[in-house]
Amino acid sequence: MVKKNTIDRSAFNQEVALPYDLRLIDFEHAMQDVYDFFADVNTTLSGKGLQRLDEMTRPAIMSGLISDMITAVLAKSSRALVENQYFNGHPDLVVRGIYANDSVKAGEQGVEIKSTRKTGGAVDTHGAREQWMCVFVYEVDNETQPVSNRFPMQFTEVYIAHVTVDDFRKNARGELGTRTATLHAEGVKKLRQGWVYKIPSYASARAPEPKVKKKK
Repeated sequence: MVKKNTIDRSAFNQEVALPYDLRLIDFEHAMQDVYDFFADVNTTLSGKGLQRLDEMTRPAIMSGLISDMITAVLAKSSRALVENQYFNGHPDLVVRGIYANDSVKAGEQGVEIKSTRKTGGAVDTHGAREQWMCVFVYEVDNETQPVSNRFPMQFTEVYIAHVTVDDFRKNARGELGTRTATLHAEGVKKLRQGWVYKIPSYASARAPEPKVKKKK
């Protein structure tokens, strides 16, 4: 039986400052749609004796898929933001009507969406930019045995903050010559101050209970 995750509404930060008329309900809709999608797909896969989608998908592809889904649902739920129609344009969500045909290669008005398995939200980007950045941290249970008892994919942290070029550090070029940038310590601190949603990791649920020594 495939487990289906649900959003913990008590885990939202009611005091967080959200840009562009975004609402907490927009984030709830986006995350729940992702949960529903994985539950539907994994139910079908499990019925055929196959691995869950989150188990067979490489981390980079998984993060890209989740980012795209979050972007699409936020665009539908948001009152002011739409998807950037420029292929691989920046940011992912732009303010409706600001750019011609809601399409821009490198714009300033909008929100960039990232997803990662890295706790704390320190995610690599293709370059340092001044921007509103929103990071969804998720986890996948690949450890619990038997497999049928594994937890469904879940979001553990969501952050949103306005960052500047000075909040980034440039990383060394990779093997393919791609240069990336990541928020440095102070930049990550700024991002984490804008936390939207936080729940405990599955790791805490899997941790064995401490043994209590019996008194002699």
